[in-house]
Amino acid sequence: MKYVDFENIITPLRMNRYLTACNGNSRQAMTLYRKNLKLSQELFTVISCFEIALRNAIDKHYSSTLGNNWLQKAAQPGGIFDNNNCRLTRSNIADALSSLNTGYTHNKLVAELGFGFWRYMFSNHQFRAAGQTLLEIFPAKPASTPAIQYNANYIFSELAKLNNLRNRMAHHEPICFIPRQPVKNTAYARQHYNLILQLFQWMQIDEASLLYGLDHINTVCTEIDNL
Repeated sequence: MKYVDFENIITPLRMNRYLTACNGNSRQAMTLYRKNLKLSQELFTVISCFEIALRNAIDKHYSSTLGNNWLQKAAQPGGIFDNNNCRLTRSNIADALSSLNTGYTHNKLVAELGFGFWRYMFSNHQFRAAGQTLLEIFPAKPASTPAIQYNANYIFSELAKLNNLRNRMAHHEPICFIPRQPVKNTAYARQHYNLILQLFQWMQIDEASLLYGLDHINTVCTEIDNL
């Protein structure tokens, strides 16, 4: 496809950053755009695997400590999230239950709630309301030091980085540049990819086996770097 046609479809405004990053080389700009899409696909797949692993680990932990159907019960009057500090979490559960209607099962409710919901299980109020035991799902997490406290707030912040990346990709924002600059760079993508691998390891999940055949992130990053 000619660049003028490609640009007409994607829009000049969106393509301008790619063209600038490629020093005006329109063919390279189209290639970079496509490589960014490929990188987004790869990262989205890996984040999706992590999200499933995370929510299942949280559910398994709380099912053992709080009982079966703990999510539904948590949002009921007198439940652990029935307070002003956790009202948004309670509302999210209620909305998910309403969406499921008569099709409710506990497993369907777990699947209905998004990454942001599970991230907030490590927020101060939710973490405390549920018994302050959730860090047990990261048995290989490093011990805290005076310099770094590997506590619930730390996990909450790290998950926020992944949630932001997920949202960027969902809104078709590029991830192959230095943030807010038209400069080709894969450090942002690589850093978040390494964070996912680290969290898998802290959960004692064999990430290499789990992602076998799915993970080509470093390969695509190198292809972008070499453009």
